[in-house]
Amino acid sequence: MSELVTRLLPEIKDIRDTELRDNVIACWQEAIDFRGWTEELLRSIPFTLLADNVNIPFIDHVRAVCRMCVACDEVLTEVHGENKTPINRDYLIAGAMLADVGKLLEFEIIDGAAMKSDYGKHIRHPFSGVGLAFKHGLPSEVMHIIATHSKEGAGEKRLPESIVFHHADFIDFELVK
Repeated sequence: MSELVTRLLPEIKDIRDTELRDNVIACWQEAIDFRGWTEELLRSIPFTLLADNVNIPFIDHVRAVCRMCVACDEVLTEVHGENKTPINRDYLIAGAMLADVGKLLEFEIIDGAAMKSDYGKHIRHPFSGVGLAFKHGLPSEVMHIIATHSKEGAGEKRLPESIVFHHADFIDFELVK
């Protein structure tokens, strides 16, 4: 288990299925290794390049959105009980942890500033995220969350976990945009 990944993203430990958790960690580790991201850089880069003066770091965004997803699932369970649409909590957390992992391939630091890499100009993070997830044996339901969470998923029928993630993600995004 990567100590760096679990230190950065302690919510990963909430994934009960150990194989799923290990595969999520492996995706993150590969993405970190791709450009040699350091903990300091990961804690300082903005979570989006689509808005100016973003003060919310990438890691904080991933953690906040994951926690919003879990909170949403808990509220729906509490209020709707057995009438609630079933949500696989492990898939929800795994998808929340991995939806933006492709940004570590999409972004690079040049002269101290985060910007789109040449790779990122051709392949947006939902695509590279799905590629990493596929490579590491993640279930199709988790890849679906990654694939449909952003504009690339517009018009697609989303699974319940993807619906929850999509809205939580855009809460954080729209507040800084």
